[in-house]
Amino acid sequence: MAVISGTASNSGFNGQLNDRLNDRLNNRLNNRLNNRLNRRQALALAAGAVAAGPASVLAQAGFATRPVRIVVPFAAGGATDVIARILGERMAQQLGQTVVVDNKPGAAGLIGGEMVVRSAPDGLTLLLGTTSTMLTNKYLYKKTAYDPLTDLTPLSRVCMAPIALVVTADVPASNLREFMAWAQANAGKLSYGSYGIGSHGHLACAVLSDMAGAGMAHAAYRGEALMVQDMLGGRIPIGMGSLLTLKPHIDAGKLRALAVTGTRRVPLLPEVPTFAEAGYRHEAMELSGWLAIAGPRGLPADLTRQWGEISNRAVASREGTARIIAAGFVPVDDDSPQRFGKAWAQEAPVWGRLLQSAGVQPG
Repeated sequence: MAVISGTASNSGFNGQLNDRLNDRLNNRLNNRLNNRLNRRQALALAAGAVAAGPASVLAQAGFATRPVRIVVPFAAGGATDVIARILGERMAQQLGQTVVVDNKPGAAGLIGGEMVVRSAPDGLTLLLGTTSTMLTNKYLYKKTAYDPLTDLTPLSRVCMAPIALVVTADVPASNLREFMAWAQANAGKLSYGSYGIGSHGHLACAVLSDMAGAGMAHAAYRGEALMVQDMLGGRIPIGMGSLLTLKPHIDAGKLRALAVTGTRRVPLLPEVPTFAEAGYRHEAMELSGWLAIAGPRGLPADLTRQWGEISNRAVASREGTARIIAAGFVPVDDDSPQRFGKAWAQEAPVWGRLLQSAGVQPG
């Protein structure tokens, strides 16, 4: 459990990511960041002018004397935990109040999610979840203690979480079209890795395999580190995973990125096209996962709105934006509870169809 004070300084916080930021963000990224920040600063100022400030509503819920808790349904050190600490630090500075990042891993995120669902709807307990914990688990498990679509209150997406298709350096394909031709020519001989059954990587690669008529076998790993280890060891030539995990190996020339999911390129890999740009359109590749905050069902409308605005301002801060980009994500600083809730409901059946098409049965 990490306690973040509203008066804490930034020095020493997640030094690894800061080092990565300094090493990797080139002048092109810095220029893009500056342009985006001009708009974000205007957003933050406008939001401050409309609202009487975070404390105006939140103080009524006891925020002056009680800490805010952000529940992360995964172990410390992972990508979701990193984003939670960035978010918690920026929120603490806005509120002048303690924010606690509380890691509650287990059962594919269901334990942490249930903790938030069962909490009082007072705005003091929030979930920082992912597409899997807040959406696809609904289709992966026959019995869960809650339905995320009805038992959680959507507040705001913090960032989009695209993934990349990568191949080992010995694969004779420098772009997606060459990869598809190679996969077709080696039908029935290839395997691809992902970070688990029903993961975005699993579903997207299954679609690519069908498009190429390649009959690729899926190797499901308990985490991306093991997948990358087998790729580097020559056991599988293809994988899909997060940029945070894959980027060091791409930079070292050991893996080659061919495409990224989502509808726009990723700041951390600006030279890598989306699947659509590379000529392959499908809902499995146009989707992008996300990290988002939610509260329990029944959260009052004023607190719901306020937390959405606080999240936007936290992400829009210069350091918040830079560190989220350095972690391999695309910052979202203009979301709202209504917009997020609508997207959440629209995406749910898409994920359901993809899981069914891939033959994933709820367990």
